[in-house]
Amino acid sequence: MGYDYGIIGGGPAGYTAGMLLAQRGKSVIIFEKDKLGGTCLNRGCIPTKSLLHSSELYKEVLSSANIGLDITVNSFDFLKVMEKKTSTVEKVRKSLELAVKNSGAEVVYANAQIKDKNTIFADGIEYNVSEIIYAAGSKPKDIKGLEFDHKFILSSDDVLNITRLPESVLIVGSGAIGIEWARIFSNFGVEVFVSEIAEHLLPLADIEVSKRVERIFKQRKIKFFLNDSIDSIEDRTVKLKSGNIITPDFILLAAGRAPINPEVSDCIVLGDSCGEIQLAHYAIHQAKRLALGIDYDKTLVPSVIYGEPEIAWAGLREQDCGEDCKKIILPVTALGKSWCDDSTDGFIKLILKDNIIVGAHIVSKEASALIHELIIAMQNKLTADDLKKVCFAHPTYSEGIFEALLRV
Repeated sequence: MGYDYGIIGGGPAGYTAGMLLAQRGKSVIIFEKDKLGGTCLNRGCIPTKSLLHSSELYKEVLSSANIGLDITVNSFDFLKVMEKKTSTVEKVRKSLELAVKNSGAEVVYANAQIKDKNTIFADGIEYNVSEIIYAAGSKPKDIKGLEFDHKFILSSDDVLNITRLPESVLIVGSGAIGIEWARIFSNFGVEVFVSEIAEHLLPLADIEVSKRVERIFKQRKIKFFLNDSIDSIEDRTVKLKSGNIITPDFILLAAGRAPINPEVSDCIVLGDSCGEIQLAHYAIHQAKRLALGIDYDKTLVPSVIYGEPEIAWAGLREQDCGEDCKKIILPVTALGKSWCDDSTDGFIKLILKDNIIVGAHIVSKEASALIHELIIAMQNKLTADDLKKVCFAHPTYSEGIFEALLRV
């Protein structure tokens, strides 16, 4: 039997393309060697957000006396925290499996190989297809001399399967994975160390975002070492090149992810396998462009880091701009809602050029939602004067955008 499309990989790019194409009358078969949902659902976005939620609830309960609640927490069951994480993943995956089935796309759970541009071999069977979409994703990247042993040097996959909390952990790298895990462990009372080879934490972010993250980490007693890396490991004692010595229970190597590339060139490549922007929403939009012809602005793909406070940005950073740009910063302490929520750490930063927003950087509760309001404005090139005409509800974090624009 032949198919219009054979898709290798059932992650965000693969399942989105598969469902959309099948819904439009194409015959589609998806090959997935593990579970539908890919890294995001099974080993990334979803499980870490569940753990973040649990850790933040725990942290909030411990400080509940500040709001008049008399709650005593004697201990917590980390295994149940992990069970809740697993249960969440399974529920989301079952919903996804049903959606894929209802779309009409077929799924084969097997390792697939491309034989030629029209043939996929899987589980001893050859499948003939008109087009091949390769969306096999990515895998945790290690560093020479710091390879994963899955016992002391863990990947972001490994750490999702720990059965007890460490007393201390060293996280190598301070991108999204490193920052979120530092928050999770710190919220649960673990002593956290972060080593970053760059000059600042979160080096891909706007410089003021990076500096604010560093300030927050200092306040929460998360120790970090900048312009630093591991020099040697001996009997689980880690010596950094700065001379600092750490004895963590384990190392979480969060140095990014490596794309899994196709062995042939005669196929469409989507998602992390492209080696471009390794974000699930970018992969999903690539699939939408393929199936629906919906384009997008690659320069306005939002980056979001979760936890308290959230961090989000899109567009130009301050360090990318020349003298023709103007920056505006509104501290979230200017917003009544932040005081009601005890979430006063952060800011809304806008970068404008010719009265149009070209960059937005937010450290605040609800930043993951706020950034999209600004991306809509940026993508449609609305002027600051256009946005000032919008009536923002009070009290909200969104009105911070309006308050910031009043400073233009």
